[in-house]
Amino acid sequence: MAATVRVEPIALMPTPAGCAVFLGDGKKVIVFYIDIAIGSAINVVLAGQTPPRPLSHDLFVHALEGFGAKVSRAVIVAVEDEVYYARLILEAENEIMERKIVELDARPSDCLALCVRTGAPVLVVADLWESLEDMSPLLEEMRKKGQGPGGE
Repeated sequence: MAATVRVEPIALMPTPAGCAVFLGDGKKVIVFYIDIAIGSAINVVLAGQTPPRPLSHDLFVHALEGFGAKVSRAVIVAVEDEVYYARLILEAENEIMERKIVELDARPSDCLALCVRTGAPVLVVADLWESLEDMSPLLEEMRKKGQGPGGE
């Protein structure tokens, strides 16, 4: 596997068209934009709340657990025309099969929603990370304008 950089969600902020997701490694921050519903699904977990009924991402995690599988990690692998691409890595091991690793094409937003629920790491391919612009100034500007709380 290529070298990677581990990132954490720094902030999710509402925008006129959805939600801005800021991910960072402590030195640099990147941003991508997602649907407001997935932003809410991520925010619920980051805020330490439990929805009264399982959301779609909760259901997926429960189904994985039922089959002896878990989310191992998510890796953001590419950006094309401002669209981010990721791979979701699942590991399964149960009484009827040996250990199996499955890699799925996935949206980074869905990967993040699953990773915050399971504690699995979110990674970015190092070469890609280095090529992306640091968006820390945009994050600070949005915080100053009050477009959303930091870290929520």
